[in-house]
Amino acid sequence: MSTGYRKVHLDFHTSPHIPDVGRDFDAEAFAEELKDSFVESVTVFAKCHHGYSYYPTRTGMQHPSLHQDMLGEMIEACHARGIRVPVYTTVVWDELAAENNAWRQVDRDGKLVGRTPLGSADNRDAAGWKWLCMNSPYVDYLEAHTKEFVREYDLDGVFFDIVHQTRPGCVCPYCIEQMEKLGLDPEDTEDLLRHSLETERKTMQRLEEAVHRMKPKLPIFFNGRVRLDLDPEGGLRPELSWMTHVDIESLPGGLWGHHHFPLYAAFYKTLGVPFTGMTGRFHKMWGDFGSLKNQAALEYECFLMLAHGAGCAIGDQLHPRGTLDQETYRLIASVYEQVAEKEEWCRDTRPVDEIGVLMSQVSEGVANEPSSFSDEGAMRMLTELQRPFCFMDEASDFSRVSLIIAPDHVPFSDHLTEKMKTFLEQGGKLLLSYRSGLNEAEERKVPAGLHDEGELPFSPDYVNLSEAFGGLPDTAQVFYERGRRVRVPSDAEVQAYVQRPYFNRTRTTYMSHFHAPVDSVSEDPAVVREGAVMYLAHPVFESYRRHGSLAYKQLAARCLDELLPEPLLETNLPSTAQITIQDQPDKRRRVIHVLHYIHQRRAEGLDVLEDVIPLYNVTFSHRVKEAPREVYAASSGTELSFTYEDGRLAFQLPEIRGHEMAVVQF
Repeated sequence: MSTGYRKVHLDFHTSPHIPDVGRDFDAEAFAEELKDSFVESVTVFAKCHHGYSYYPTRTGMQHPSLHQDMLGEMIEACHARGIRVPVYTTVVWDELAAENNAWRQVDRDGKLVGRTPLGSADNRDAAGWKWLCMNSPYVDYLEAHTKEFVREYDLDGVFFDIVHQTRPGCVCPYCIEQMEKLGLDPEDTEDLLRHSLETERKTMQRLEEAVHRMKPKLPIFFNGRVRLDLDPEGGLRPELSWMTHVDIESLPGGLWGHHHFPLYAAFYKTLGVPFTGMTGRFHKMWGDFGSLKNQAALEYECFLMLAHGAGCAIGDQLHPRGTLDQETYRLIASVYEQVAEKEEWCRDTRPVDEIGVLMSQVSEGVANEPSSFSDEGAMRMLTELQRPFCFMDEASDFSRVSLIIAPDHVPFSDHLTEKMKTFLEQGGKLLLSYRSGLNEAEERKVPAGLHDEGELPFSPDYVNLSEAFGGLPDTAQVFYERGRRVRVPSDAEVQAYVQRPYFNRTRTTYMSHFHAPVDSVSEDPAVVREGAVMYLAHPVFESYRRHGSLAYKQLAARCLDELLPEPLLETNLPSTAQITIQDQPDKRRRVIHVLHYIHQRRAEGLDVLEDVIPLYNVTFSHRVKEAPREVYAASSGTELSFTYEDGRLAFQLPEIRGHEMAVVQF
């Protein structure tokens, strides 16, 4: 159960120094504006980061300048128009409650975590709020507050925000006392990390039980928990029993960037849980008043959510006086009207993927950490190559893909090793690079006999990729990141060797402006194949994220072509286009999403998307099990001529303007 498909997430973090909160609020006008903007769900506020409630409360404190039940009026007016209303409350950030320093989180250096917001408009990092400990009596107040608004209002869900302890852990008196009871050592980093995760999960369970004892079917989501982790126990999987759905908060202009949502969606789409992408109407970050996102950018972000099988949420912040900004909702209406038209082909979908990428990162329980460069590099490559993919952890169903990539830094536990062997025995293919596949003993069991012997002696070094794959430039390509030296089994094929420079650049050995050129070919393998497994000695995926060399993407692409000579999809799209494939089993149709939006670095630390650049006469060759009844473009309903021969469907889209869906109806 989710809380709607076209959502608005409405912040209302309002300073006590604002003297006229709600002065211009008109519930009927508020709800009518949302209805006219094609919004079917709006998340509104019970309590904000400043610690104030926006309804008559007996457990906390109503905002000092608010003189009405804003929450109740919003719910009633929205429900009268068929708009669902989940309710937001904050967990760890509550400035009023944090006036009691005994409830504050304390880091391992003995300092209170967080601070009062200070300074310029750019100073909006997470440390700008005081952090409350979820082992302190504050949680008793939080539970009472939650029970109050859940009991008193006919709400459509609860959105708990900021559910996290500091890392590695809090050492406030309450945490020290509990760790001692559990036999954990506050001086031990691993014990602190374990206790932080247990604290977060204990709080989520407590709040979920409090809500569902009163209203058993009410949707619940805990924000601050969405993360990627190779270890299923360290990721979100164990916490899904306390949630009904997942929202992926991802404002491209803020902390996240444009590559965050597709990376996270590539994993969360595999879990079988309803999920939503959450962007913002702001040019930059939450609370960026006076800014509006470019329309093309908001279209792209919402249509990308649809392409991954997600619902859409757009973040906004209500003006303290209680009025919605008309230009903001003109923008939202223009996008959500299009979303509404596309939904027929986007609901109740199941992703279709050819390649699985094992996540290399471990989250330590922290949400929204910077992605592993190896994971992001793999994501960027596969997106640019238009190879349908998903991300996986150790618990994922490997049988749903034909090939698995383990990019650069994926450790193989005994369980993962055995699971991978089974996958290969059943016809799967594997592409490994750099340190991936090594276990705790620094041994690699897949493929058996590929022995790791430490770092290569030179960096940068070179590889002539034409040795391995015909058609690539016959020249030594530089590999900027240091690779691994491996010894290969006798039955393996070395397809290319590492080439040495004259010397590493040092204080005394140097040449020209950068690094020394090639001297000679070494005996160290660079590209190895053993049956269904290929190995690359360099951290190719991390290197692509760091350096963007086309040679690295060409190397990965040719490995994929060699392991999967009959790809799921072939197209003449440029590398700037993105595709996903979704099935709608109940309607017996397959939907191929194509997006073409180009964002550019036009400001410091900020990618801007302004224009839609159309594409014409795009060809597709798609492997499907049966001949379709028809193929058509969803935007216009135009039927497309097609051929079906030897299991491959061929057709052409005459135009793609931003986002198009090619519908294959069986």
